[in-house]
Amino acid sequence: MIYNEFQGLKLSALGMGNMRLPVIDGDDNQIDVKAAEEMFAYCMESGINYYDTAYGYHGGKSELVVGELLKKYDRSSFYLASKFPGYDLRNMRRVKPIFEEQLKKCQVEYFDFYMFHNVCEMNVDAYLDPKYGIYDYLMEQKRNGRIKHLGFSAHGDIECMTKFLEAYGKDMEFCQIELNYFDYKFQDAKGKVELLKKWNLPIWVMEPVRGGQLATLSEEATAKLAAARPEEKVPAWAFRFLQAIPEVTMTLSGMSNMQQLKDNIATYEENKPLNESEMELILGVADDMIRKTTVPCTGCHYCVSRCPKGLDIPFLLKLYNEAMVAGAGDFIAPMALASVDAEKQPECCIGCHSCEKVCPQTIQIPDALHSFAQKMGRVQE
Repeated sequence: MIYNEFQGLKLSALGMGNMRLPVIDGDDNQIDVKAAEEMFAYCMESGINYYDTAYGYHGGKSELVVGELLKKYDRSSFYLASKFPGYDLRNMRRVKPIFEEQLKKCQVEYFDFYMFHNVCEMNVDAYLDPKYGIYDYLMEQKRNGRIKHLGFSAHGDIECMTKFLEAYGKDMEFCQIELNYFDYKFQDAKGKVELLKKWNLPIWVMEPVRGGQLATLSEEATAKLAAARPEEKVPAWAFRFLQAIPEVTMTLSGMSNMQQLKDNIATYEENKPLNESEMELILGVADDMIRKTTVPCTGCHYCVSRCPKGLDIPFLLKLYNEAMVAGAGDFIAPMALASVDAEKQPECCIGCHSCEKVCPQTIQIPDALHSFAQKMGRVQE
């Protein structure tokens, strides 16, 4: 197992994410504890020492199972991470009872790593609002030794992350972002890496294979990768990509079965980052995937000047693309839409087609917005 240094700690470069544990009969709320126990034992034997969970994973069961499985191991043999569930605005007033509940569920006296969970456009203002006392309370727990290292995870855009950092960045020790070769351009993860580099914050990676979407590629893409690195399986390319980004300290993978776990651990037996030509190759594969599944909006904003409803069309098309790429597993688009005024939602498009007349990419914008509204359940099929 490869290890990375963090403030004097030796962290396994691959961490066990616990959002996608094995389940029974496809029910996300019923974790297959026996199968998970076998996976945890293999993790420990193989040198994984970082375990990430959260309040809402598996319908609230993840913390319970993780706590139960880890209690048999010496507390000094692993690092445990969890998060305050600010993805639900109803939780903002409950930071103290939730934190106490999490410690109890995980059967520990402290968290090695703790995060403001999912900083995004929907909740950033609430996170920054002193009336909720979230920052003050978490800083107090850090002073009391119940949080060893404090950071944040983010699905928001660079503007949103900057807003959070300008308020709390001096006290953040790490940041967890969605980073993979597909999102390097698609979600401007490259720009987020640069932002965090400016703040001198090491990067924790979530969704390295984008929920499994990068574990299987087209025959054409697979053949290109095999020609460049015959010994590497397709999923390994996603991890080798991350190994080429020096700011990455921790890569979390939500492994759902023993085979995924074994394959990923085998990948992390050695550091084999992609070279420059291989980076160009894998980013080219991502470009091809993006072109095939999204509308080619460049954010020129010509359309906005023609929209009688004043819709932020480039922003809505960006969310539409995210929804199209993520499919049934999409959660980013609904969260981002929650921050948009009711009169600026995709279903507010009146279909006048004025925007199309000035679109350099000849995108059929009203059709895309209508399709987006349908996908979000805002209008009938």
